[in-house]
Amino acid sequence: MAPPVAVSPLIKTARWSALLLGMFYGHQRLEYLKPIAAEEKRIEEEEKKIREEQERIYKQLSEANSDTILK
Repeated sequence: MAPPVAVSPLIKTARWSALLLGMFYGHQRLEYLKPIAAEEKRIEEEEKKIREEQERIYKQLSEANSDTILK
């Protein structure tokens, strides 16, 4: 097996720069997407409440319609 070769300082600098730029971009992207995700979650919770209320009303109506003398 051959001994390891010294890596060029230019390549090392490019790797570290790419790593740091990627971390910076990831942080910026996360900060951009956080409010959007929070709004989507809020809307989903509101829709879930409405859906549960509709299901409750439907269940009450179906129980009321099934309680008749003419069974």
